[in-house]
Amino acid sequence: MVAVFRASDVRQAVTPLEAYGAVREAFVAYARGEWSMPPKAYVTNYPAGDFRAMPALGGGHALLKWVTSFPGNPARGLPTVTGLVLLSDAEDGRLLAVLDAGAVTALRTAAAGVLAAETLRHEAASSYAVVGCGVNGAECVRLLAARGVTPLVWDVDGGRRHAVAEENGAHVAESGAEALACDVVLTVTPGAIPLYETGSLRPGQHVSLMGADGPGKAEVVVEELARARLFCDDWEQARHGGELTSGAEAGLVTRSDVTDLGQVLIGAAPGRRSADEITLFDSTGLAIQDLAVAKAAWAKAADLSLATIEL
Repeated sequence: MVAVFRASDVRQAVTPLEAYGAVREAFVAYARGEWSMPPKAYVTNYPAGDFRAMPALGGGHALLKWVTSFPGNPARGLPTVTGLVLLSDAEDGRLLAVLDAGAVTALRTAAAGVLAAETLRHEAASSYAVVGCGVNGAECVRLLAARGVTPLVWDVDGGRRHAVAEENGAHVAESGAEALACDVVLTVTPGAIPLYETGSLRPGQHVSLMGADGPGKAEVVVEELARARLFCDDWEQARHGGELTSGAEAGLVTRSDVTDLGQVLIGAAPGRRSADEITLFDSTGLAIQDLAVAKAAWAKAADLSLATIEL
């Protein structure tokens, strides 16, 4: 029998703090070569959206995530992200569980963004913001609250930003500009329009750029990349379909300019080097992160009243 984790089951099984810890361990395992992750495959149907197939192997389990990104869906009353996560036993190949991809994605996206922020921020950082209050942005606010931070929130949809702030004990920014000027910012937008224009990043600022996860998306103009120390979740993904893609294509960003977050976490590369340094983290979304959250959910399977299917 195969366990089925609906979105509510995933959220019940894995708290934001548990997802944070699991994703951190996944970054470390990947950086040490203990977990593996073949390249993400895109099946595109632009401008509507795309489908992604994401495999990973580690910790005794294998995973395949089949997930979509259709930015125009909320206007149709549909979620931007839908799909399934398949978790298998790596020793005998048995399919163990099927999980809602949207819930897994929200947990691991927030975990990666907050982990990068806490790793790369200036130690005296005192103001935090989340820009974009969709499902993934709301999860970022939820995790920051669990980590003891009260962020500002901003979204172009006034009702959405107020609802997310009220639900998580956050504060609504007076404007998008106020949120974007905070010491630590997580941007979680569709990436269709850059949020940071030329010269807008402040000295000492850290920004986790979570929205530009595919070709043609950007939350910061390419000129600003040259002003910052650049970090990413995985260089191969980032240079082909992330925030750094435009810089790489223009010859402004090379491999030597970018540090993988996992290398910082294991002490193999430096993080922030000065109080005035601007740090940018490009998050493209990794299958190892999904694997970490799926494994954490599977560990709680016996405690939940899960539906099952027989194949």
